[in-house]
Amino acid sequence: MATLTIRNLDDKLKARLRIEAAQHGRSMEEEVREILRRALSKPPGRGGLGSRLHQRFATLADPGLELPPRGEVPWSADLPE
Repeated sequence: MATLTIRNLDDKLKARLRIEAAQHGRSMEEEVREILRRALSKPPGRGGLGSRLHQRFATLADPGLELPPRGEVPWSADLPE
């Protein structure tokens, strides 16, 4: 088994860790191992924001919707002076 040393840990964070460990009936070391185990056992990210938005709304798209051709040159609005 490997050993990990964490330096410069904020005192408030250490106090919170001690409280969490006590609430779960574990030592601080075991609490840290459990936190790392949970954090690293999650499936890898599902992509960036754009990918997640696409996944979420892809089922809402109307399959009969026809997109206009993109051959037109963009133009700016004529605003009165």
